[in-house]
Amino acid sequence: MTRETAFNIVIALLLLAAPIAANYAGETFYVTLATRIAILSLAAVGLNIALGLGGLVSFGHAAFFGVGGYAAGILASHAFAGTPLIFGLPGTQQMPVIWIVAVLFGGFAAFLIGLITLRTAGVYFIMITLAFAQMIFYFAISWPAYGGEDGLPIYVRNQFPGLNTLNPLSYFLLCYALLGLALLLFRLLADSRFGAALQATRQNDVRVASVGIPPYRVRLIAFTISGMFTALAGALFADLNRFVSPSMLSWQMSGELIVLIILGGVGRLFGPVVGAALYVLLEFWLGGITERWQFFLGLILLGVVLFARGGVIGLVAGRARHG
Repeated sequence: MTRETAFNIVIALLLLAAPIAANYAGETFYVTLATRIAILSLAAVGLNIALGLGGLVSFGHAAFFGVGGYAAGILASHAFAGTPLIFGLPGTQQMPVIWIVAVLFGGFAAFLIGLITLRTAGVYFIMITLAFAQMIFYFAISWPAYGGEDGLPIYVRNQFPGLNTLNPLSYFLLCYALLGLALLLFRLLADSRFGAALQATRQNDVRVASVGIPPYRVRLIAFTISGMFTALAGALFADLNRFVSPSMLSWQMSGELIVLIILGGVGRLFGPVVGAALYVLLEFWLGGITERWQFFLGLILLGVVLFARGGVIGLVAGRARHG
């Protein structure tokens, strides 16, 4: 067993044990804090497919996060009000249905955005993904039917068969299970032939094309899958807060997801989890001391970039092994 594998197991057990202990101690706030870590980790796992495996620095992943959130909010609001959607389709408060809709719409949005943005590279790709995300952000603000800039409340948390989702620990365990599934899929993808082709495009797309593999198509598929993961996290985040707002679509959210991956380790399996845990805990601890807690986060991020290029996991486990 490598040091990184051992470290990953410890992190996974800590993330599971801490909220269970907090729940039995009656500290449900910490359960909610752990749930937020799990959801942000899931969103960052999605971005890690594009950024960590494919080298695609997307500054527009908040678009998919927000699309997933609005899918949950819109379906729940119509179900609560008893009014139909377009074409007479009913709303729903069933989480599995909402997740499927969120994943499909997130993937569709990523596919359409990727068709255009992936024809560029470097800073042009960064700016175009940002531009698309901002377009969707301003569309949400100017959409009064679903709250506009005031956002859209979810009056009752959506339902999952056999679980009381209003119980903080039950909802955490649900999010934790989905995060575990996402990490498993990330590992399978990274170790697959497709994952090898995707990582090769990051190194040298000309050589990849010379052996008959179209880099554009590989990146488009990866970008679409990435958007699907992040959209699922957005649906979970909306249910956690019982509220959807345009802030889920903002460029700050895209920046947060990139920060999570850099803190934990770009391309590392548990990089998003470690980064999300650090970010949320720093926000909680330092936010109680000063309103300018981002200043200290910036110092930590600067230290990671300068002295720990592999993130916290790289600092603990050393350089990643590629086989």
